[in-house]
Amino acid sequence: MSLFENTLKQINKAAKTMNLNPEITDYLSHPQRIIQVAFPVRMDNGNMKMFTGFRVQHNNHAGPYKGGIRFHPQVDMDEVKALATWMTIKCSVVGIPLGGGKGGVIVDPKELSINELERLSRAYFRAISEFVGPHIDVPAPDVYTNPQVMAWFADEYTKKYGNRKLGVVTGKPLEYGGSKGRASATAQGGVYVLDEYVKEHGLNPKEMTVAVQGFGNAGSFGAIFLAEMGYKVVAVSDSKGGIYNTDGINVEDTLTCKHEKGSVIECMKECGMHKENYENCKTITNEELLELDVDVLVLSALENQVTEKNADKIKAKIILELANGPVTPEADEILEAKGIDVLPDILVNAGGVTVSYFELVQNEANYYWTEEEVKDRLKKIMVDAYRAVSTHKKKHSCDYREASYTNSLHRLEGMINAKGITSN
Repeated sequence: MSLFENTLKQINKAAKTMNLNPEITDYLSHPQRIIQVAFPVRMDNGNMKMFTGFRVQHNNHAGPYKGGIRFHPQVDMDEVKALATWMTIKCSVVGIPLGGGKGGVIVDPKELSINELERLSRAYFRAISEFVGPHIDVPAPDVYTNPQVMAWFADEYTKKYGNRKLGVVTGKPLEYGGSKGRASATAQGGVYVLDEYVKEHGLNPKEMTVAVQGFGNAGSFGAIFLAEMGYKVVAVSDSKGGIYNTDGINVEDTLTCKHEKGSVIECMKECGMHKENYENCKTITNEELLELDVDVLVLSALENQVTEKNADKIKAKIILELANGPVTPEADEILEAKGIDVLPDILVNAGGVTVSYFELVQNEANYYWTEEEVKDRLKKIMVDAYRAVSTHKKKHSCDYREASYTNSLHRLEGMINAKGITSN
């Protein structure tokens, strides 16, 4: 089953649970606009090379389309459609006035020089520029894109239209209209959700162990925040493998080592919580990390990590989805039968798009908040969203994913009914 089909399956399941009008279900099952562009880029050797890019605008009943742009060799239309749909659902879960969009370019950015990357970024944005804008569609960073790419996007938009509209993209550098707290927002929002879950269930963070699959931006920030709150982080991994220490890992030392050496598997001496107990560290595979007997398994790597093939081997009591789509629908059923609570992506990682919304607000007002103000506003939104989802879970006697979808669809239903499906 494709990623987009998985998404539709989740929407249909929630729609059936809440008796959503079938016309609204059908409406939300189709993107409003699909854009595919081909554009030339002059390479450093003087040759011209053609690239293909996409932008999918799923739904804008709540507000402008919003979603990241990824540069990756495996980008395809099915993936972009799924991610755009998720963005519509995600924005509605946390109640921010944005719709869903997603984009990408088929390219391996690791093969480009910095000058080639800039020329590609600007060419792609020129190709889609008539379809984006602060009140139309607002892209953001995603896989292998970053604040520098967003700055090139914003500058290219200004060059083409002659007016400085910083809100055309979010995730920009602080020096160019970015928001404080954006880099850590995805992880911070997820930690706020987990903290609220832990409080609701009467658990003690200082008695809980954590394994983190995917020690990149979201995963590393998440591990640092959780360690600061008293959780014992016992395992982390990246694309090359992982490290495990039952005594706990020194997250910040391990992150520093990874930046220096390229992978956590090179950080055996740094992984001990205390220097004298690093001997208890050992390397493990990503597959082994997934099956560790821990309280919380944080999934912050790629899609489809927990499937029907390995779900029965999962021993964690709670799964926190910082990544998009790490658990398949088939695996969800197995995990639910095992009594494992999955805190889903559309709720957990919505902190990123929420602070992107904050960035838009600050750009429009030309007034910028402190990092503490950003965190306070983010916490309120994430806590309120978790409580609403928890209420839907109890109301419909379902898992957290389905409750997140019913909560989101309930909000979308209200907006669509108020405006009418054919109003846009």
